[in-house]
Amino acid sequence: MTQAQNAKAQRITPRAKDFSEWYGDVITQAQMADYSPVRGCMVIRPHGYRIWELMQRALDDMFRASGHRNAYFPLFIPMSFLAKEAEHVEGFAKEVAIVTHTRLRATGKEGAGAVAVDPASALEEPLVVRPTSETIIYAMFAKWIQSYRDLPLLLNQWCNVVRWEMRTRLFLRTTEFLWQEGHTAHADEAGAEQEARLILGIYRRFAEEWMAMPVLTGLKTDSEKFAGALRTYAIEALMQDNKAIQGGTSHNLGQNFSKAFDVKYQTAAGGLEHVWNTSWGVSTRLIGGLIMTHSDDNGLVAPPKLAPVQVAIVPIWKTDEERTQLSAVGRELKSDLEQTGLRVEFDERENLKPGAKYFEWEGLGVPVRLEIGPRDLASGQVVLARRTGGKAPVPLQGAATAVTKALDEIQAALFAAARERREKGSGGFVYGGFCGDPACETEIKQQTNATIRVLPDPEFRSKEVPKSCMWCGAPSIAEAVWAQAY
Repeated sequence: MTQAQNAKAQRITPRAKDFSEWYGDVITQAQMADYSPVRGCMVIRPHGYRIWELMQRALDDMFRASGHRNAYFPLFIPMSFLAKEAEHVEGFAKEVAIVTHTRLRATGKEGAGAVAVDPASALEEPLVVRPTSETIIYAMFAKWIQSYRDLPLLLNQWCNVVRWEMRTRLFLRTTEFLWQEGHTAHADEAGAEQEARLILGIYRRFAEEWMAMPVLTGLKTDSEKFAGALRTYAIEALMQDNKAIQGGTSHNLGQNFSKAFDVKYQTAAGGLEHVWNTSWGVSTRLIGGLIMTHSDDNGLVAPPKLAPVQVAIVPIWKTDEERTQLSAVGRELKSDLEQTGLRVEFDERENLKPGAKYFEWEGLGVPVRLEIGPRDLASGQVVLARRTGGKAPVPLQGAATAVTKALDEIQAALFAAARERREKGSGGFVYGGFCGDPACETEIKQQTNATIRVLPDPEFRSKEVPKSCMWCGAPSIAEAVWAQAY
């Protein structure tokens, strides 16, 4: 590595030294996001946004396969809508942005004072900038749902939301972020419960099969559930610093919102009943989870299924003749790999030496790099280097097969490594009995900064059922998983 490369490599703070600094350095080197001039917001750069697009595509296919359709609802919500469900407004009151006027006017001054709010443009009713869409969506459901024949109604939307934050942590905590939010209406509680659990399963499958991120599933306590929900389920993952991240939530809303917005349907027997609703969502926070689950001190490690570039081909030449020959072979190889559905880049840049290219592609998290020089060409091979370690020559004619096999192995190995790290139990998730007393839960949070992540589903429970609360010693009503969290 050259001195210039060495200096560049030192831009990433080691995880062991400062995990938070390391996280920001990985994002910067991988050109995933940047801080916005608007306080609390971020700019998602193309490499980061491509990961989000791949996440969207995979999740959207899963939603559609389970009968859901996409729609879009307004960014602005009448303030009175938010007030209709008491628990909901209390949960979001401190983080909503409000629009009160519709225009500015010139003041004749210079600088920042050149424009001011036109007092004559005040709205009759202020508008809330969407923190979540339950209220406006269920106001529309009240118009669309008339009969049991209209149920279930299964909708999803991809959009942005605003929840006012002053401290920015790229992807993890920003004032504006991107997400999907599903909203459904059902004839009875059993239908809503089945839907909430179905979506939880989809989220788990996506996290584990696409992100290679193992998760726990379970029920949130009343203090941690969504504002206005009957029950909230979540997937929880453990990051490399032993802190948890809530990857996604699925809420059985009961009839709280349907009663607030008078969403009724005529039953088969001719009576009128309120519908049962669910809502559920995952956001760009998942990108933060991906980074903190897999990446290392050299930069981003992207699971192959979500890597913006899965294969980088780097030719190595000294003469113009070698360059011409390698360019032709490299382009043909790129085409062959792309025909198998892979995302491939052929790096012909003349202003960078091969070592610098390796370093750059490594920092971008590209799972597989193919190196090819004159000797490789003469031997009918390319050198396959894995982002997670290891190099070996493979036949040029069989490169597509070898690359596909390597990508599958990397995907599986990343998941296995993350699961093994979680199961070692050195910090991170702590299992214990819980008495069910909110005061006990609050006291633990105040003294340890740990919260109950979930009351785990049977698959994740201990073999022996806890008999007493791990904190106060009172009889336990359920096993809980505790952790400090993002």
